[in-house]
Amino acid sequence: MKLSAFAPAKINLFLHVGPLAEDGYHPLCSLMTFADVGDTVSIAAADHPGFEIDGPFAAGLDPDADNLVTRAARALMSRIRGPQPPTRLLLTKMLPIAAGLGGGSSDAGAALRLVRNALQMTVSDEELLAIAAELGADGAACFTARPMIAEGRGEVLSPAPDTPPLDAVLVNPGVPCPTGAVYRAYDSLGIGAADRPPLPDRFEDAEEAAGFFSYCRNDLEAPAASLVPQVGETLELLRGEPETLLARLSGSGATCFALCASHIEAEGLAQRVAELRPEWWVKCCRLGGPWPD
Repeated sequence: MKLSAFAPAKINLFLHVGPLAEDGYHPLCSLMTFADVGDTVSIAAADHPGFEIDGPFAAGLDPDADNLVTRAARALMSRIRGPQPPTRLLLTKMLPIAAGLGGGSSDAGAALRLVRNALQMTVSDEELLAIAAELGADGAACFTARPMIAEGRGEVLSPAPDTPPLDAVLVNPGVPCPTGAVYRAYDSLGIGAADRPPLPDRFEDAEEAAGFFSYCRNDLEAPAASLVPQVGETLELLRGEPETLLARLSGSGATCFALCASHIEAEGLAQRVAELRPEWWVKCCRLGGPWPD
């Protein structure tokens, strides 16, 4: 037995963040969508339980350290009465670390679906969603892996406007941008609010979507750029290219995205950026979801 599940990259098309609340969390409002690029989580029968990491970004993670994949698997398998069947989990890490792509939360969501299906557990999606929400602010949205409006701490979900898949380019300048440090910088600036924009029911095409989102914000963009100058450099490059309809930081960074009118334009932009900055991580993709495993 060996089964796999896809863990797509999460992209915040906008991210409105309020001041730190008394409960220690920042309220937010964000439209989260998902790329057709991401990590893969696999499970196989084994003589002893195990967890391994491979892929181009495996070196950034310690398989012996606490990981959202193993935490998700443990939380779900604790519901099994009697001995737990030994399994080996493998995370193929294709996404950069600390990149604003929700990689850990998306990996956890994939692990929950995978373990349930592999062990034929009678656990509902609602139960898995509750476990995912306990693992992190992005957990619930990343479990659904489809465009959603996230509010509260990120656990209050509602449908996003109906939107065709959006062609985009993801660019990471190869430097981490730790979430905690970005939020501390945000708190020192005292800007932003968790306001919900008046979203339409539908966007007809990329131009309409990009035009609307240009009036929205990522309130963590300025704090991230103040800590990691490469974020500003990446955004400046993308915003200067003719194919770019909208360029913005995703999450707390350091990955930026550019929306394009078509796949051809996205491919052209990705190729040019990769030639200009061969040391950067550059991916042409589509945004939407859910994507098949």
